[in-house]
Order: sequence, then C-alpha cells, then structure tokens
Amino acid sequence: MDPMEKYLRPTPTFDCDNESIKGKAQDLSAGQEKVADRAKSLFYFVRDEIKYNIYVLSDLPEYYRGSRILEVGEGFCIQKAVLLATLARAVGIPARLHLAAIRNHLVPDKLKELMGTNLFPSHGYAELYIEGKWVKATPAFDLKMCQQNRISPVEFDGKNDAMFHSHNLDGKLHIEYIQDRGHFDDLPFDTITNLRIQALGADIFQRLRQAIEARKAQA
Repeated sequence: MDPMEKYLRPTPTFDCDNESIKGKAQDLSAGQEKVADRAKSLFYFVRDEIKYNIYVLSDLPEYYRGSRILEVGEGFCIQKAVLLATLARAVGIPARLHLAAIRNHLVPDKLKELMGTNLFPSHGYAELYIEGKWVKATPAFDLKMCQQNRISPVEFDGKNDAMFHSHNLDGKLHIEYIQDRGHFDDLPFDTITNLRIQALGADIFQRLRQAIEARKAQA
C-alpha cells in the first residue's frame, strides 16, 4: 500500500470527495502545475476567506467536517486546519492534521475568563506533503484579525513551515508551543474532546454554547 494513500482518501471529516470541496479546490488551484503553488493558493484562501472565530460549535464531529466549514465560512484553528487539509486532498496533495498544546499570552480577557486559562490544549494546524517532505501550515488567524489586533500574520511559501509567531507586532510575547500531540490522518474527535475537558473543565462545551448565544443576542 502506498504510505501516502491514507493522507489522500476521503473520510467523514476530510470529505475531499464532496462536490463543493472539489469545485473550490479546483478553482483555487486552476492552472498551477507546481504543488507548492497549489498549496499556497489553498492556504491563503483558508487563512483569509474563512474567518477565525473560536465562538463556534465544536462538541459534535460534524462541526469539524471540511464541507461544513467551507459552507459556514468561519471556524477556529482545528476547523480551519481540517478545511485546508480537505482542500489539499481534493487536488492530490497528501494532507493531515497536527495537534499541539499552546499558550496564548495575549488571549482576550473575555475568552480567558470563559476558559479559565490561556492554555489551549489542542491547537490544530495542517501538514501538507510537498516535494518529498511534510510542511506545516497554520491558517488560523485571518489577515483582518491580525491587522486589528497587532498580530504577526503567518505567511506560507508552500515550501517551509508556517507556524504562529512567538511575539506580536509590538514585540510582546504571544504564542508559546507547550506540547506536541502528534499528527493524524483523520480527526481524533475523542482525543480533542477529552483534552479540552481535562484542561478546561467538564462543562466547557456548555459554557461555550452559552457564550455563543450571548454573542448572538448582542449582535
């Protein structure tokens, strides 16, 4: 069996055989022969056209499905990484999800109050197999959000790792990588859920739903 096969096949989460996914991936990569160029186009679409929003539903597996994230047009780090990986698979680029625990030293006060910490136990990013190696790609924070919050945007050239910067544009400590959680060819939903409950409390999803409803009421 080709070792890359499992990173190309569709799954319930990485639904790269979905028509909307295939159409979007083909449109974004049209006319680009080099894998790196196709990967860049997919990355910047997910980074900037899919709004970063941590106040979204995430307590059921279907909330992480690539086609759903594309349709909704927003998501948090894992959801956006899943979409990037799903689009990549749709145009023949092997892709997987990587998880890590990170600490955000500039997390907004309201979010820190909701979580009870600035530790994110299961931050996610995509890994794409390009020119014989796995390349990390972090499409989480969209450019508009970065500009509004003085965050150093993650740039991707299709060849080198694109990870969160350790400091913001003002030189303040921002993202600290704490623990590597490994990579996955499909969404490890139970692992993600258990990590969040262990770090943030058994009622974290209830608190998140309440926060989502409160934000909708204020909109």
